[in-house]
Amino acid sequence: MPFPSSPRARSGPRRRSLLAVGPAALALAGCTAGGEGPGEPEDGPSAADRRARARAARDSEGLVERYDAVIAAHPGLAERLRPLRAETVRHARAFGGGQGRKASPSPAPSSSSAAPSAAAVPGDDKDALASLAAAERELADRRAKALLGMPGELARLLASVAAAGAAHVYLLTEGGA
Repeated sequence: MPFPSSPRARSGPRRRSLLAVGPAALALAGCTAGGEGPGEPEDGPSAADRRARARAARDSEGLVERYDAVIAAHPGLAERLRPLRAETVRHARAFGGGQGRKASPSPAPSSSSAAPSAAAVPGDDKDALASLAAAERELADRRAKALLGMPGELARLLASVAAAGAAHVYLLTEGGA
């Protein structure tokens, strides 16, 4: 005989568990992200792996730029978006991009080139969050599909970052109210 569910039981993941999943998954993936040692040449990443990592780093860096544009257009959202942006910077670094130099200075020199992306930011806070969530969702879905053709280490990293992106979608849409 099944037990009746508690009236306080909620369906779906809790916000606290989603906040813990993203960094934990990235930390687990990061523990082995640099697994290529100075061993034999055939032990290193292939050219396809390096291209996939570079593409994933560029995708994360592009997402950081979107966060920057939304924060610039909606300063009231900065406190809410700053942790998600920082996570996205860590994702870029996990793939070998944004090693500190590129992640910070890119908004300043590209302020004239950031104007088109800033213009693309919706004027309403809710719409701006929805556009970020859509970008996160599209990238997480693309990474989830791409990991099927990747070798184990890179597939694990893509899966972890895709899961963190899905958590970001939740926090941008339902979780941050």
